[in-house]
Amino acid sequence: MPQTLSTCLGAVVLVSLLTATPALSEQGDHAHDHDHDHAGESHAEHGHDHGSDAIYNGYFEDSQIEDRTLADWQGDWQSVYPYLMDGTLAPVMAHKAETGAMSAEEYRAYYETGYATDVDRIVIDGDSFTFFEEGADYGGTYAYDGYEVLTYEKGNRGVRYIFAKDEGDPEAPDFVQFSDHAIAPTDAGHYHLYWGDDRAALLEEVTNWPTYYPSDMSDREIVDEMIAH
Repeated sequence: MPQTLSTCLGAVVLVSLLTATPALSEQGDHAHDHDHDHAGESHAEHGHDHGSDAIYNGYFEDSQIEDRTLADWQGDWQSVYPYLMDGTLAPVMAHKAETGAMSAEEYRAYYETGYATDVDRIVIDGDSFTFFEEGADYGGTYAYDGYEVLTYEKGNRGVRYIFAKDEGDPEAPDFVQFSDHAIAPTDAGHYHLYWGDDRAALLEEVTNWPTYYPSDMSDREIVDEMIAH
């Protein structure tokens, strides 16, 4: 998984995967993604100023897609994985179980696989990334490498925004890919990040999608935000 930087949502239990078909992007015929849909829930349930519900749920025209810069993800970001593991997100799992297809325990297992990462903090400043992992930090500078349009079996689509390393520490991944359900410039409220050294392989990642919220949000604020959406 990407947190170790050696490799990069899929179903853990009672969940159907979205099986991708090849899709064209502005970069060419690259996309082969199965991207996640939060355990079968509507993306609209997680809306954070990503645009209309239709776009957030993956229904849009090619003409609506725009390039984006790292300005959309600037800042200091924290992983939500520790909050899942220490029980802080238990109310979120219970809330999902009230209307979802799984029990709270099953949701927790699903998100444990999805959120898992050793990179508990990321700082993005200009074109520079700093990754904080188990007491160490490393980083590099990154340049825009285009986007990939991903087509799923049920007909909806997603966009991955990709940045390639220009220079930096050897531990820093060669590629990072953002998924925040937006298809045009906007300030991200949270995001899923995929990283590694193989651009194409990252597009195939379906089970592990480390998720980051602003570091200045408290655990209680994150819980409230997740439950509200």
